[in-house]
Amino acid sequence: MKAYIGLTCKPGAFNEVLKKLMHQQFIDQQDIFLLFGPVDILIRLVNLKSLDELIEKWFNPVRMIGAEEDLITKTLSLIVISKGPLLTERPFAFVFLNVKPKNLENVRQSLLTFPEVLSADTVFGPHDVICSVKAADQMDLLCIVTKIQEIPGVECSVTSIISPIKIFPEW
Repeated sequence: MKAYIGLTCKPGAFNEVLKKLMHQQFIDQQDIFLLFGPVDILIRLVNLKSLDELIEKWFNPVRMIGAEEDLITKTLSLIVISKGPLLTERPFAFVFLNVKPKNLENVRQSLLTFPEVLSADTVFGPHDVICSVKAADQMDLLCIVTKIQEIPGVECSVTSIISPIKIFPEW
């Protein structure tokens, strides 16, 4: 089983949340993405055994990070129902898609034919598909997102560029 947890942080709190995720929850840096978009942090969880494991081991503890300081203002859960390939390189951005229900699997399969799409997962949540894309720069990303939006059945998309995560010496 695979899932994503999205976190929206109190302004200026994302560094503290990242620190706690990596050092209290022991989440590998390769599975944490700092985003420019409506979600500040995206956590990828792979090889989950069950929904109970997701809830008890990950979701509940993650949402409680910094609870006393209200560091996290919103959580988002995306449970994968149809997996794309595992990421073999760090993406430039994530594109969250809403798709007409009858086109869901066709859209996911079409995404996987694009060389710039690293992975595409169908998910339960406010979005229907989450895909990771590689791009050389913002103009290249614009071209890729435009091609994605032209796939029949795609209704709308939200694109979040990934920011590098800096590991500070005090971490």
